[in-house]
Amino acid sequence: MFILIAGKISAQKTGKDEEKQRKKPEKTVVFDSTAFIQGDSVKPQIAVGKKKFIPNPGRATKLAALIPGSGQIYNRDYWKVPLVYAAFAGGTWTAIYWNVRYHDFLKGYKTFYDLSDPTSKTYGTIKKGLTADSRLPIFYRGGVLNGKQVDSLMLTIDQVKREKNTYRRYKETAIVFTVALYALSIIEANVAAHLKTFDLSEDISMKVAPKIQQPNMTLPTPGVSLVFNLHRRKP
Repeated sequence: MFILIAGKISAQKTGKDEEKQRKKPEKTVVFDSTAFIQGDSVKPQIAVGKKKFIPNPGRATKLAALIPGSGQIYNRDYWKVPLVYAAFAGGTWTAIYWNVRYHDFLKGYKTFYDLSDPTSKTYGTIKKGLTADSRLPIFYRGGVLNGKQVDSLMLTIDQVKREKNTYRRYKETAIVFTVALYALSIIEANVAAHLKTFDLSEDISMKVAPKIQQPNMTLPTPGVSLVFNLHRRKP
């Protein structure tokens, strides 16, 4: 009986409080120049963020193979583009420079031989009056853009041959280096695109969990395992 009476008194009190609340005038709350009436069904709008860009590794590789640096632009790694073009231009310029030197000494090497008449018996042999110790002026250009052969060296045929072969190796090395840089830019675009498809947000966490079965142990043994959750996002 005591419990029933107490519940009845509490219900009457609650009913009176609700009646007083209904009689009170509704208050208006002003926030950011927008009025919301208390109890209204209007819900605040939640700003939706932009979707994060996830590149396609295949497309990045194709673009980088087609035009140097375009794969980095597609991946939005704009700071890498000047590095790609600087390396590619440097390798190309070096190959052209050594190629010019190679052809200059190749031309000087030919001056030791009789190459005037292909039908003569002496064609392809050392010119008459020259020996292995004879020296001739070998002209070469000072630079790639300098078309005039202003510099010269008095060299023997063996010295000219060594210089010619040296500059040929330099040219071939520069070509291989330039091709390697081109291939490296393609690989970098592919790898960078793949790395951007992995979730690197704060959701990645380390979880400590109990573990009964341990490696290299036949019987169940209590222990602790460290679990890393890595999620790969689809492009």
